[in-house]
Amino acid sequence: MHQTADPGPALVLLACGTPPQVTALQASGGPAVAQALQRHLAGALPGEPGPQAHNALAELSPSTLVPLPQDPGRTSADGSHWAELLGAWRQPCLLLISADQLDSGVAAAATALLQQWQVPLLGLVQWQGSWDQQARLADRLPWLGCLGGPEAQPAAVALAAARQARRLQAQLL
Repeated sequence: MHQTADPGPALVLLACGTPPQVTALQASGGPAVAQALQRHLAGALPGEPGPQAHNALAELSPSTLVPLPQDPGRTSADGSHWAELLGAWRQPCLLLISADQLDSGVAAAATALLQQWQVPLLGLVQWQGSWDQQARLADRLPWLGCLGGPEAQPAAVALAAARQARRLQAQLL
């Protein structure tokens, strides 16, 4: 008898930038990420952190990928930000980085922010562009691979994500 692996909790798909940049990146890359991870792509979470967003997360099925339409470091009107809440909720996340962002410090800065708030970060996925394995190893960030580009690696992304999910689940228990 074939037993399927436990998909674990719903994953939040993060991206960095202004709200329109985040929404555009998630709209273009989200379906490919969901397909690679064999998850259902849900509608976006509410834009502001708070009880409504927490309730929306709690209601999601485990095999879901849900976009967050805000940069996780953007401060809300009450002074909180998503990274802080995602860490407090121990909500597993995946960070989508566009090829255009690779020449900036966005990937490292966002990873550091998420680590500071103890967000269970599954890893980073590069969206589009050429995959530079040497550069990704050199930056020492938890890259899962590349999707949507000439060197797209959906199977590698899925395998790396599954390994990291098992590690995160063990840490959360």
